[in-house]
Amino acid sequence: MAVPVTPAHGGRALPDAPASYDTALERVEIELLLEGVHRHYGFDFRSYAYASIRRRLWKRIQAEGLRSVSELQARVLHEPAVMERLLLDLSVNVTSMFRDPHFYLAFRTQVLPLMRTYPFIRIWHAGCSTGEEVYSMAILLEEEGLYDRARLYATDINDVVLQQARSGIFPLERMQEYTENYLRAGGRRSFSEYYTAKYGGALFSSALTRNVVFAQHNLVTDRSFSEFNAIFCRNVLIYFDKALQQRVQGLFYESLVNFGVLALGAKESLRFSKYEPCYERLHPNEKIYRKVK
Repeated sequence: MAVPVTPAHGGRALPDAPASYDTALERVEIELLLEGVHRHYGFDFRSYAYASIRRRLWKRIQAEGLRSVSELQARVLHEPAVMERLLLDLSVNVTSMFRDPHFYLAFRTQVLPLMRTYPFIRIWHAGCSTGEEVYSMAILLEEEGLYDRARLYATDINDVVLQQARSGIFPLERMQEYTENYLRAGGRRSFSEYYTAKYGGALFSSALTRNVVFAQHNLVTDRSFSEFNAIFCRNVLIYFDKALQQRVQGLFYESLVNFGVLALGAKESLRFSKYEPCYERLHPNEKIYRKVK
């Protein structure tokens, strides 16, 4: 999803503020910039983890050839193109197909049998990023004979990554990694059956998105838009502060049907939240929860 992260791709550290920069003033500048972005563009990053946001902002400051957060604020508020570039920085997409294969294997064996009891299945991928997780779930449902009675809703704050997800084109050089993940997740076919080499990448079959709805949605500010049998929001909440985590957990709780399933990332949890008593954990090792009250 559209989430800020501290490490850059390849493990390189993100740029930081100059050593002489006034840290107290810097915090004021960042708060003003985020407030301006929220009021002018409607994107609310004010409750995101400060350290992650700070480093992402300095990456954009250096890329634009600027010297301060305030200079970036002026450019962002007056030049939508700069805002688009900043949004991509704040929406770094760390994802892959069948990421954490053991999770998908658990979902295939523990959750999908429960889904068979429903006449129709609605699954929400909140913060879907460039869509790898959505295509992974479509493949899973197809192989389990459930896709024809399923609807997947793939949402993200960033329309640029949504467009990429809609295209179904992914880097060809990642197919070996994805194939290995797929097989470890219990894949039953040759993974290459799902894509063809085209347009300089791997083009996935349009049949996988025939029941997918891609839409822009902001977890910070938008409300629920349907009831779901399962919600995926993996490796997103870790970048929110506690108050925002509670707000999003409330959104998910309201959006799940009774006995609906919530899937979180390995470093995320419902522990110590007011919603913890409302769920039971379905797997001892994976963050897969079922709403029970």
